Amino acid sequence: MSVQLRPGWVAAPDPGIGETLPMTNTSTPDWGDLLTGQLAFYWDAHLRPRLDGLTDEEYFWEPVAGCLSVRPDADGNYRVEPGSRDADPAPVTTIAWRMMHIAVGCFVIRSSTFFGDGSAGEGADMFDPRHVPADLPHTAEDAVAFLDASYREWHGHVSALDEAALSAPLGPKGAYFSADPMAALIAHVNRETMHHGGEIGVLRDLFRATGAAQRTDRLAATSS
Repeated sequence: MSVQLRPGWVAAPDPGIGETLPMTNTSTPDWGDLLTGQLAFYWDAHLRPRLDGLTDEEYFWEPVAGCLSVRPDADGNYRVEPGSRDADPAPVTTIAWRMMHIAVGCFVIRSSTFFGDGSAGEGADMFDPRHVPADLPHTAEDAVAFLDASYREWHGHVSALDEAALSAPLGPKGAYFSADPMAALIAHVNRETMHHGGEIGVLRDLFRATGAAQRTDRLAATSS
């Protein structure tokens, strides 16, 4: 059997067939590229295409009563409703909530904290609410554009980091995680984005499959 090896790979024996297969990579991985490439692939191949055609009714859809969402405050500024960490079970959240959690909670706050111009204020760590925009998008179209921009900014920053920067501790700006390296934060942001991105896709599927048309249409509750 003839085996074509990829650059950087050497043949390893396969005891099952008595041949050699390209199973061992001898090149040194670029961990920064792996981390940023993971998010870029997920964004390009999975999450971003799932947001095409998102309507306002889907964006603000509340499939059950008591959803957390993005709502206007007394001044008309749209804000993410805070959830309680102690709630059990946790409230269902809308597509709007999940998208802004990714855009703001994952990207905007971290970009501002570690790569920003300091306009959030002196000593603002990555949990400081001063990083949060005063007004969030009011429509699905604007929300997708905002998420696009926040992703591009974060990805641009972290993809430019060298090995030393990826290994450096977060320091005081990391608050409780000050000793963790920047690479750990990047991995966490990847996880959060994929977690909530998957939920967004499920909500879009449910909106379509159940015939929902308005943000107030509810999923039918059944009793056993």
